[in-house]
Amino acid sequence: MVENQVSLKIRQGFILVFLLIVAMPILFVSIGNAYRASLIEATEKTLEAHLYSLISEVEYSEQGVEMPRSILAPELNRVTSDTYAMIYAGEQQLWQSESALNTDFKPDLFITETGKSDFRMVTHKGKKYWQLSLTGILGNLDQDIEARFILVKSNDAILRLMEGFKQTSINWMLIMGVVITALMIIGFIWSSRPLQRLDKEIKAIESGDSMSIKGHYPVELQTIKADLNLLLESQQRQKERYRASLSDLAHALKTPLAVLKSSPLALDSDAQEQLDRINVMIEHQLKRAATGASDTWKKQTLIKPVADSIFNAMSKVYRDKNIQFSLEVSDKHFFLGDKTDLMELLGNLVDNACKACDSKVSLKVVQMKKRLRLIIEDDGPGVPENKRELLLQRGTRLDSYESGHGVGMAIVADLVKGYHGHLTIGDSPLGGALFELEFDYQETS
Repeated sequence: MVENQVSLKIRQGFILVFLLIVAMPILFVSIGNAYRASLIEATEKTLEAHLYSLISEVEYSEQGVEMPRSILAPELNRVTSDTYAMIYAGEQQLWQSESALNTDFKPDLFITETGKSDFRMVTHKGKKYWQLSLTGILGNLDQDIEARFILVKSNDAILRLMEGFKQTSINWMLIMGVVITALMIIGFIWSSRPLQRLDKEIKAIESGDSMSIKGHYPVELQTIKADLNLLLESQQRQKERYRASLSDLAHALKTPLAVLKSSPLALDSDAQEQLDRINVMIEHQLKRAATGASDTWKKQTLIKPVADSIFNAMSKVYRDKNIQFSLEVSDKHFFLGDKTDLMELLGNLVDNACKACDSKVSLKVVQMKKRLRLIIEDDGPGVPENKRELLLQRGTRLDSYESGHGVGMAIVADLVKGYHGHLTIGDSPLGGALFELEFDYQETS
């Protein structure tokens, strides 16, 4: 699945992007809303304090409402203040603070129950204010009236505080973003070092420089280390048993085969050909026993030196045919496997191509990341489409290609299968057969 192929760096990047673009803005917006709510609550408490101070100082007489020239709340005594106090009886204004002298503010005279306060935002000429209202009874021995005490404060003060808080929040968010990014990068580098060391040890095993994983790793990787070493030991023991059994079997067959080749039975051409094929298979298995079977941990074998050696040998063997060899391979192309197996694969297919061709043989190597393609072509008669699957079956040889593509295909098929590759036969632009070997190392890694 694609999800399982997302690298740790990209996953870490997603987390960082989420923190910087989603989580942190949400956090700061929440803090801003909480700060604004606290400012509004503080405004209400301030207006309440002024209200109770105003009630404590007001007196009512026949001449109307009387207040001291200077009341306790200093904000209400300044003309430039943004806090106003007013007393209304119905629609009639009985008194206003000095701070309200230079303003034409008209409060909202909404009805409230006697003795209960009401705090809300009101709008006057496009500007917003916070208004606290309380209805009470003013009177003396002769008469009393229902009066409405109103305290008002402009919302501009809260806006100024919020603007300052907003700028401070942005600065802190940028600082925290830089700090979080740096900490996540440092944390990722620190936590990924054990994985990088483990990767280096695995590559050393692949290249044949080491036989086991020996480094010290965190607790989370100890189980993986133990399992890998156990797998390596088991694979090594299995390989040794395979080599021993294969060698014993091949040597046991050599003597009977030598007797058969020297017997009158070998005089028959068909029998001699079959004996030669058996001898080729025995030699092949002896080589595999000597070099070891295809390992779980494969070595990187450069293709160009092997291809150059095979083409050089074939040019001498088929000197009389004057074959034009074409080789397209980079110095960096590699085969993830044993050098002997690569020589067997290319040697058999190139040899078959040389036998079947008229004058041209081509080998092209294409490698993209962990996918390798080996394409061998010739300008011979080709392989009929209805016979291609038959040719890939073990022990099958096409009579019309007894000196061509039929020889060595069993060995090639076994090796390709052992490396989890794919072998396909098609038509070459040269006019003959096209044999393509494809290995996807990502599937076997």
